[in-house]
Amino acid sequence: MTLPGAMRAVEIAQPGGPEVLRLVERPLPQPGHGEILIRVAFAGINRPDLLQRAGAYAPPPAASDLPGLEAAGTVAAIGPGVSDRAVGDEVCALLPGGGYAEYAVTPAAHALPVPAGMGLREAACLPETFFTVWSNVFMRGGLKAGERFLVHGGSSGIGTTAIQLASVFGARVFATAGTDEKCAACVSLGAEMAVNYREGDFVEMMRAEGGADLILDMVGGDYIGRNIRALADDGRLVQIAFLQGPKAELNFAQIMTRRLTITGSTLRPQSDLAKARIAAELRAHVWPLLESGRVAPVMDSEFPLEQVQAAHERMEGSQHVGKIVLRLAG
Repeated sequence: MTLPGAMRAVEIAQPGGPEVLRLVERPLPQPGHGEILIRVAFAGINRPDLLQRAGAYAPPPAASDLPGLEAAGTVAAIGPGVSDRAVGDEVCALLPGGGYAEYAVTPAAHALPVPAGMGLREAACLPETFFTVWSNVFMRGGLKAGERFLVHGGSSGIGTTAIQLASVFGARVFATAGTDEKCAACVSLGAEMAVNYREGDFVEMMRAEGGADLILDMVGGDYIGRNIRALADDGRLVQIAFLQGPKAELNFAQIMTRRLTITGSTLRPQSDLAKARIAAELRAHVWPLLESGRVAPVMDSEFPLEQVQAAHERMEGSQHVGKIVLRLAG
């Protein structure tokens, strides 16, 4: 594959709103040992991109300064030590950064084949959400068939993924969302019940069902104490973000007397080996579900690279259901 000397990319000029995103020309990144270079067709947009743009989520030391944590495209070059990928392979990949560009580098072990029958547009929606949900709901949270599972933000990319996976693996799924239409979308994806958090109380919903065995939360703030009240005895709370802040006042006596577990994680700072293990589990347990159509990414909208500011505005407006992607080629 003949490679150009430069590529279009979106960089963050300075911390701020969507207006600080600017289209620039950059040299192509070069794959190092164990890495591949991907010619990006589509890149997913995620909340961490917005936080990075605002100056609240710095990339890891060795990562690209460009935003973008997932992409799908074609392998354009292979670094030393890579034997299971070939130039021309179609892949989707978790990225350490740099997805808002025509070419991006990532460890080969963090790339997965595009599921059979799926296009690159849909495949770009998989890595960040499926890595996050699988590692937190199943690996860390230990969700089992028959358990009651509550996911907040059920209409988000994370939420729509969590609802589908939990449902297909036999859990009873409950969700929160901000409108009746979004709640209906959650139910259509497999949630048994969804509550509009502007009008209803998820604590009451879950206590009426016997409490949640597992809660996946990205809200934080006053939801932390309410989540504790919504849990069943021996329940688990997994925290993956804090849209309303990381601080709360808790009575830890109930953690002890009710044998509750509070845990959480962030994906980007984890080691390359940890992410490779997640990728291997996804390929074994989830990729067959994607290829059979039992699970599918929920698409909200697509924007060309030149309209990246509008794409960020769409996500910040919280009107979307499912994933937002940037189109770079194809």
